[in-house]
Amino acid sequence: MAGTLIRREPAALRGWFRRGPLGSIREDLRELLTDLFEDELDVNALAQIPASLDLSETEQHVEVRADAPGMKPEDIDIQLTGGNLLTVSGQRHEESEEKGRTYHRIERRAGRFSRTITLPCDVKQDNIEAKYRDGVLTITMQKTEVSKPKKIKVKT
Repeated sequence: MAGTLIRREPAALRGWFRRGPLGSIREDLRELLTDLFEDELDVNALAQIPASLDLSETEQHVEVRADAPGMKPEDIDIQLTGGNLLTVSGQRHEESEEKGRTYHRIERRAGRFSRTITLPCDVKQDNIEAKYRDGVLTITMQKTEVSKPKKIKVKT
């Protein structure tokens, strides 16, 4: 088949990864996690909901756009600390199962997320605007006067 990658290991190494030192570490780790979670290990429960975002700036503003699909604005919390440390957090609620419906796969996760980023400059704390539309949170912050670029004229 064109475009298909088939992994072929030499006969001498076949199974070494499962039985060798790496396999032993993997088994020790699995045993440790099983002990910690009392045989209720759910790999998906250990993962956080990803909070992808974009950070950009103009001469006057700093803007953060974060993906937050399936959320309500009241489930999102935005905090600014020290003029340049922005924390966006929230919670995506689990949908209730419907009677008469059998789920074969559930990949859309519910739970909390939090993302803290350092802004490229200080922003005015009293002039922050947050909008939520089509699953995207847009936070627009005005730069402080000190943070705005200043044009300096060169004298001859």
